[in-house]
Amino acid sequence: MRKTRDFKIFRIIREHVINNSKEYIIVALIFIIGLFIGVLFVNNIQEAQRAEITSYLNNFISKFKENSNIDNMELLKETIGQNFLIAVVIWFFGTTVIGIPVVFGIILYRGFCLGYTIAVCVSILGISKGLPFVLSSLLLQNILFIPAILALAVSGFKLYKSIVKNQKKENVKLEILRHTVFSLIMLIVLAISALAEVFLSTNILKIIIKYL
Repeated sequence: MRKTRDFKIFRIIREHVINNSKEYIIVALIFIIGLFIGVLFVNNIQEAQRAEITSYLNNFISKFKENSNIDNMELLKETIGQNFLIAVVIWFFGTTVIGIPVVFGIILYRGFCLGYTIAVCVSILGISKGLPFVLSSLLLQNILFIPAILALAVSGFKLYKSIVKNQKKENVKLEILRHTVFSLIMLIVLAISALAEVFLSTNILKIIIKYL
């Protein structure tokens, strides 16, 4: 019974992605562009900035080694708060015709942040140390976080296209309701992402960082 339900969920997700494949391709490309811009930005930073980033990263690792005790509940509250804010902003701007460039801008920025973080860690720590650091600190939560924000952006993009094509008040209200319900589901996914970051990634990082 449970397996059947799980397969049904995966089938619904698969159909959703296939039915909105064009929107997902556009949003994913925007994210990837942001990712590459972040990597290129690190490759072109000045020596003074590089030295500052190196100092910050080394200090973070040293402090983490000395005291790896973290207030998980406080960190969870902060992470969920940040994810909630992203979801609300994407939902809000997704409900307005003029707000869709802002939604795309957020996706571009999140791609930039991820690309920048990965490039900084690998560039400063080297592949042998930087890659494990990146994987332990970023991988688990981003498996959920990235698809969730991309799906939120796609939902907003769909709503935008629906409003432009069909401006009947009843239809627009229905599409906004669908977008809102979908956004609430993605908010739950983002909350799970925050749990993964705080209780899984942090503990894995505690183990990995001992060898850096």
